[in-house]
Amino acid sequence: MKKPQLRYWDSDCFLTWLKGETAKKTTCQGVIDQAEAGKILIVTSALTLAEVTKLKGKPAVPQEDAETITRAFKRNFLEIREVDRSVAELARDYMWRYKRLKHKDAIHIATAATYHITILDTFDEGLIRLDGKLGNPVIRIGVPDILSQGNLFSETEGEE
Repeated sequence: MKKPQLRYWDSDCFLTWLKGETAKKTTCQGVIDQAEAGKILIVTSALTLAEVTKLKGKPAVPQEDAETITRAFKRNFLEIREVDRSVAELARDYMWRYKRLKHKDAIHIATAATYHITILDTFDEGLIRLDGKLGNPVIRIGVPDILSQGNLFSETEGEE
């Protein structure tokens, strides 16, 4: 069996999925469907566990939803990666290189880079502007939209 594709999700993707934001949720659903089918493994930072309670400029997730959030982060198609010293130092380097990069966003990118995850899904325009500029291999940063990328799972390009 083929290894699942790794995709990194930042906090905004999880909030969209958990809160059911209609306009964005359909772009997450393709990834979730593929993850449930075992074709994708969604990876995120331990930081995300704290961050999903509220993102700047968005309404807070009520405490009554704590059980739902806890269950969501225990799904078998999701892995949590720790923020250790090497991730934090790489995040700091990214912040020095890109002055407007926020510390939480830098941690998300550094986590993806540390674990060689080349797709980072987000709705954050500030992060999307860094598409193709960070990581080795380079990280593609964009909205979680499987359909706009074609069939990621075919053996040859363009195959349906």
